[in-house]
Amino acid sequence: MENTLNSAESCPDSVLPANSGSPRHNSLSRAEGKAVGFVLVHAGAGYHSESKAKEYKHVCKRACQKAVDRLKAGAQAVEAVTAALIELEDSPFTNAGMGSNLNLLGEIECDASIMDGKTLHYGAVGALSGIKNPVLVARRLLSEAQKGKLSAGRIPPCFLVGKGAQQWAAGHGIPPCPSERMATKFSMSAYRRNKRKMELAEKVETERCQVKRGRQSNDSDLGALGKVKAIMADEEENDAACLDTVGAIVVDQEGNVAAAVSSGGLAMKHPGRVGQAALFGCGCWAQNSCNANPYSTAVSTSGCGEHLMRTMLARECSAALQAEDAHQALLEAMQTKFIRSPFLASEDCVLGGVIVLRCCRCVETSSDIQALLVEFLWSHTTESMCVGYMSAQDSKAKTHISRLPPGAVAGQSLAIEGGVCRLGSKSE
Repeated sequence: MENTLNSAESCPDSVLPANSGSPRHNSLSRAEGKAVGFVLVHAGAGYHSESKAKEYKHVCKRACQKAVDRLKAGAQAVEAVTAALIELEDSPFTNAGMGSNLNLLGEIECDASIMDGKTLHYGAVGALSGIKNPVLVARRLLSEAQKGKLSAGRIPPCFLVGKGAQQWAAGHGIPPCPSERMATKFSMSAYRRNKRKMELAEKVETERCQVKRGRQSNDSDLGALGKVKAIMADEEENDAACLDTVGAIVVDQEGNVAAAVSSGGLAMKHPGRVGQAALFGCGCWAQNSCNANPYSTAVSTSGCGEHLMRTMLARECSAALQAEDAHQALLEAMQTKFIRSPFLASEDCVLGGVIVLRCCRCVETSSDIQALLVEFLWSHTTESMCVGYMSAQDSKAKTHISRLPPGAVAGQSLAIEGGVCRLGSKSE
């Protein structure tokens, strides 16, 4: 991992070691009139092959740049986070939008959600087909809900699924995209490979049952069973990547935060399945500071949707970040609210990851500078997680593929890293 968070002034960053205590607070001030803001993105928690590391990092860099471009143009956090998600969805290497995992029927159904920390409004879609950028529909649902009630006093929807979501999107000017155009060579290859694995698994189970019942017990039959298992093991080794939900979190120059997620869901999922990326408090969370909460917080999750839904991990992490030490708070939240959660007591492998940030305003009396202090972290129990981050002052984004320590067991151990920056502005 690069050891600096480069700014226009080349100020040093404090990158937070996995087992360190509180991060050091470094100044990252700017000249009056320049943009202020920060974005942190992820390309999914799962397994990122070394052979495609450049592609994963590149899409994270592009997503960060898109968000920063919007921030520099004066956009608020919710617009910038949408721009980042569109870039992530458009990449054929991510499991979101274009190139998403296919379900049992060979179809693409996507989930996405977005939350505005300033208004606390939220918009989401689930099991949505035929839309290139699901986050655009979620974003439009959020903005339409902010307009107030519909005719005859009806409450506007904030979460739509399936055909209803697709029809609503078309009615609001979001163009459709044929499913065959959304599937890529990579996603189709993965579908065929997964289908073969399912067929082999069913064959193994059938033959195992026959052996147990004594119908077939000769050496040739047992040998055939061993061959099938060997083929399945080889299929596992050839699996190039296993990724999940992509996401982004942003803080703008006014200190507003926003978060978003998008996902094609689990490979070979049942049609109609909705994952955490669409669900309130599970896929993302964003909340500006208030009297009860001194910090503004934003969270985006990734991993096994069923695990993340049952723990409402996004909201749990957001609440934990109000503690004094953000690093320790996230570490404890991942351990007690996720890995050792009573809601997942029956699971021997708990898979998930989060990116988080928290920010607050502080005034340096010696220089009369009002600064925005941003602490950002990521943590995961999966083998790896690809992240990128950038401030509005940086010339380019930093990227990193975080991996579990050697010997650590995925689903039972976790990695945690991050940093902190101070975005300064002249006080009024």
